[in-house]
Amino acid sequence: MNGSVWPVVLSIVVPVYNEVDGVRWCYERLSEALASGPERYRDGYELILVDDGSTDGSGDLCGDLHAADPHIRVIQFQRNFGKTAALRAGFERCRGEYVVTIDADLQEEPTEIFRLLERLDAGDDLVSGWRRNRRDPPTKTLPSRVFNWVVSVVTGIRLHDFNCGLKAYRRQVVDNLHLYGSQHRFVPLLAAQMGYRVTEVPVKHRPRRFGKSKYGFRRLGRGYLDFIQVLFITSYLRQPLRLFGAIGSAMGAAGALILAYLTVLWILGDRPIGDRPLLLLGLLLLLSGFQILCTGLVGEMMRNASSRAEAEFVIRQELGIDYE
Repeated sequence: MNGSVWPVVLSIVVPVYNEVDGVRWCYERLSEALASGPERYRDGYELILVDDGSTDGSGDLCGDLHAADPHIRVIQFQRNFGKTAALRAGFERCRGEYVVTIDADLQEEPTEIFRLLERLDAGDDLVSGWRRNRRDPPTKTLPSRVFNWVVSVVTGIRLHDFNCGLKAYRRQVVDNLHLYGSQHRFVPLLAAQMGYRVTEVPVKHRPRRFGKSKYGFRRLGRGYLDFIQVLFITSYLRQPLRLFGAIGSAMGAAGALILAYLTVLWILGDRPIGDRPLLLLGLLLLLSGFQILCTGLVGEMMRNASSRAEAEFVIRQELGIDYE
């Protein structure tokens, strides 16, 4: 990276993976959009290209662009680690007051960046693009619609397009996001759970011009597991007993009712209960429920032991507070 330093207002993070045919075009379109945008962004920006272990020469091309333009910074991974890792690397190294992410295929119109930034100026913390008229094949759009509907209903975060690559953030948001795995799909959810104001803006979308999509049906299964993971860490990580206690108590109660019913039959002498499958089911539910409940209690003890070293809140600002 070069040593040029100037006041940076806007950081644009672009994950790149095997996009050798489109990287230069992406750079040119973004440069044109920034040159025609608001004056404060024309020179006060940096473009961070994160080469996610490309094998087609994309990394070398990013290096060439960096050598020709001091606004470009390049991060190159040793191998392919995934989009979440690429975004995290860009977030940890960006310098701008505002941070924008956009995919290297540039299916979202670059000039839409300024519409998202206007919403940040208006007070929002994270603004996500909404590909209302998405120009992708049904094999991508239909699963995406189902995914967005399920996440919206289950979490209560009313967005139409969680996984749009075009997003704008206040710097404080990216500083407090600790992404890992494949959590890039759920950034709006993670931010909303921390108390940030999240909204979306419809953006223009166009067919892919270069390269090919990295989408595959394997992502459906991964997306389901990632959603379960994110739902757990956002809803129950700090209070595991709420999840394990509810499940364990329900199972234990069901087992206790079954055993109570069989006890009444045994007292009445209706028939022997030792050979009834219902007895085994009742015992299994009661013991399993007790074990799950204990798992929740152990989780609470571990959480309590670590909570003293971890802040459970995010501070927006402090006024009139002095530290000595």
